[in-house]
Amino acid sequence: MKKLFTVILLAVLAAPFVKAQADYVPTQENLKQREIFEDNRFGVFLHWGIYSMFAQGEWYLAKGYLNAQEYAKAAGGFYPASFDARQWVKAIKASGAKYICFTSRHHDGFSMFDTQYSDYDIMDATPFKRDIVAELAQACKEEGIAFHIYYSLIDWTRGDYPAGRTGLKCGKNPADADYEAYRAFMKNQLTEILTKYEGVNAIWFDGWWDHDSDPQPFEWKFDDLYSHIHAIKPACLIGNNHHLTPIKGEDFQMFERDLPGENTSGYHDQQTIGALPLEMCQTMNGMWGYKVADQEYKSVKQLVQLIVKAAAKGSNLLLNIGPQPDGCLPATSLDRLAGIGEWLAKYGESVYGTNATNIPAQSWGVTTRNDNTIYMHLIEPLEGCPVVEMPIEGKVKSVVALSDGASLKYKVKNGKISVTLPQTPTEMDYVIAVTLAK
Repeated sequence: MKKLFTVILLAVLAAPFVKAQADYVPTQENLKQREIFEDNRFGVFLHWGIYSMFAQGEWYLAKGYLNAQEYAKAAGGFYPASFDARQWVKAIKASGAKYICFTSRHHDGFSMFDTQYSDYDIMDATPFKRDIVAELAQACKEEGIAFHIYYSLIDWTRGDYPAGRTGLKCGKNPADADYEAYRAFMKNQLTEILTKYEGVNAIWFDGWWDHDSDPQPFEWKFDDLYSHIHAIKPACLIGNNHHLTPIKGEDFQMFERDLPGENTSGYHDQQTIGALPLEMCQTMNGMWGYKVADQEYKSVKQLVQLIVKAAAKGSNLLLNIGPQPDGCLPATSLDRLAGIGEWLAKYGESVYGTNATNIPAQSWGVTTRNDNTIYMHLIEPLEGCPVVEMPIEGKVKSVVALSDGASLKYKVKNGKISVTLPQTPTEMDYVIAVTLAK
């Protein structure tokens, strides 16, 4: 009964904006941008704001039950003297990541860019007085890496945002809520982002779920927000972290902390995978924003295999880093980026530009495909000098180990290919390229 209620509730909540976006037709520029986005396969998420000063993660204002006005005073001491956008972007590019998504404004309402619609921003409220978004946008342009913007639909500090189920103890007066005024504020800021900063290829919305338990469906009016963005920049991709099946007006579908089709996070129980490009986001350690106690970083092996598993699902991986309050990327995250970059420099062809295959996951791992080449990713433990097999359709032209290009022995029989390995793989991902005759 509970599950049925959830299905009905999600359908009801989604209905107002599904109908409103029924006439959305993406432009050719937008469709091209989707193709580029899909080919990228790996990006880096950056959660950074004044919350990093508390070193307790990006939700500290709400989870610490702090008064928003007192919390805001931290901006007066925010001076990340070591911040160097070019160093960040160079390290991220060297990891093999093809794009960066940066938090321009998180749920605490602080804008990391120069906005004329609020004084609660990096230029007016801090002694730093440098436009973080502008510097990152310029660095991305110089390095030839795509730039995406995260933008929160929630604001725990502005009185006109109608509070949902989070940030209820931050000191706001519910009587001040005025969504029309707040929506106008968001549109003004989005206009600034899309017109002031060159190269913004996507807007990453977050926060729909703040009103997922309202007695009546909350009218976000996404049709207005989405059409506003596409009118300014038709090629700009729009994604929304609402944990629902994609709605009209969106250009890619995202999955928080889960591979498409999985639900270990509990967010995606009723989410259907649509036909849009896919993106999974995951943290490098445990938190999104910087938390001093969180040193449980995933290994290079785990992260490489996550990139591969995402690609095998036809999805990008957006891997998060929480920069420190001094403006440095944590040393451990830089180590992980370097390790990923070393692997992708050697095996990137088995990830970039690939698609999912119709071959289910095997005991040895997963597969990706680019044109007439199927890549077998051997990521599960194997013993001895094993033979690995998988279903195959078509005539096999060659089978080689991607590490050194050496030909491998194989047999094709009854719709399956069996490949004999020369030795037990020791790599984090032993990749075999099976090329079919065209």
